[in-house]
Amino acid sequence: GIRLHFPVLVRGLTAQSAAKAQLGLGHSYSRAKVKFNVHRVDNMIIQSISLLDQLDKDINTFSMRVREWYGYHFPELIKIVPENSMYCRVAKFIGNRRELSEESLQGLEEIVMDSAKAQAILEASRSSMGERGSGGLRGVMAVGSVQPLTPWPPPGMDISPLDLINIESFSRRVISLSEYRRGLQEYLRSKMNQVAPSLSALIGEVVGARLISHAGSLTNLAKYPASTVQILGAEKALFRALKTRGNTPKYGLIFHSTFIGRAAAKNKGRISRYLANKCTIASRIDCFSEVPTSVFGDKLREQVEERLAFYETGEPPRKNLEVMKEAVVEANEVVAEVKRRQEKKEKKKKKREKRRLEALAAAAEEAKEENSVIETEENDVGAKKKKKKKKQQAEESEAEAEPEENGLEEEEEEEEQPLPKKKRKLAIEPEQEEEEKKKKKKKKKKAVAQDLEED
Repeated sequence: GIRLHFPVLVRGLTAQSAAKAQLGLGHSYSRAKVKFNVHRVDNMIIQSISLLDQLDKDINTFSMRVREWYGYHFPELIKIVPENSMYCRVAKFIGNRRELSEESLQGLEEIVMDSAKAQAILEASRSSMGERGSGGLRGVMAVGSVQPLTPWPPPGMDISPLDLINIESFSRRVISLSEYRRGLQEYLRSKMNQVAPSLSALIGEVVGARLISHAGSLTNLAKYPASTVQILGAEKALFRALKTRGNTPKYGLIFHSTFIGRAAAKNKGRISRYLANKCTIASRIDCFSEVPTSVFGDKLREQVEERLAFYETGEPPRKNLEVMKEAVVEANEVVAEVKRRQEKKEKKKKKREKRRLEALAAAAEEAKEENSVIETEENDVGAKKKKKKKKQQAEESEAEAEPEENGLEEEEEEEEQPLPKKKRKLAIEPEQEEEEKKKKKKKKKKAVAQDLEED
């Protein structure tokens, strides 16, 4: 109601300005949701752990398909090599089992990493029942007559080259998928050490990433209480227990942690509650600390180990206050070291930038000098060409103006006659002015040189 009648209730606020304010608020909220913290983006962790789970399912399915497909040709290999990715590599390497010999034993050893297994594969390939099949013997008894014994199933053909090509190409795809999964796991490990180092040190990268993914973000996980973190991932069992009034679940995703597996059956619930408490503390430290470090995670892990020992042997663990004081001291040292390294990196960056700018400026000056030299050379060449042209024109004009012997003697005589006095003076004056100017210039140069010497 207030939002609907807001322009009426507040004076000076029009419906248009209220709509603009609502739009701006919506944009700012969406921006904050999408990019809450630039330096610690946990969206990549959520996507990578989801892809990792999907890859696990797909690789298992495809490996089973390779086993079934290649098992028609070499069924004994499944028992010798039970691991999926290794089975695909061996199947791709062997191809047709009839071509396997002592020469390829070294290559098999490199794949299987065991000489006994490689030898077993070689022996099994020689006495395999794949496709041709020795089968059993079948005899049909009739009244008063015996039919001859025949092999069953009938002997089939060896695997064709086309089938082998298909199996090898599919095996290659499965191998590449498993290698990509390995690389993705390394990427997830590095990303978790950047975003949530304490949580990954406490419970492991994969379980920590699953908790963040299930919560939606690291901030949401930090806001959860320990009781929620304990059963995170077991919502279905929780609501079923509440509906039927049965026992509620003791653990969810944190069951995959090694601590719960190591605890005794009667202590699993207690250790899961304690571990959930420590996970909540670690996630809050990672979310709200300026420089996240793994110091607190290591200390929390030690506390869980001590609690496990207490359940088994009865040895009392250290108090939480003592452990946290030690962790704060160590964390301060680590943060100071990290800041020192960052300052060094910034200084190095500034130096590199300065050198780069100086190099660019020097290159620009050199380019200018080269351009000026090229321009002067071009000007000199142009002046020489002009002089040559002028000379040619003068020669041509002289050749045209040469008098003929028969018709121009009188004109030459007239030209040889002396000029009148006034005209002589006018012709001499410009020459004298030029000489005077040259003398003045020489005097100025001498005076400047003398001044310089005195200085």
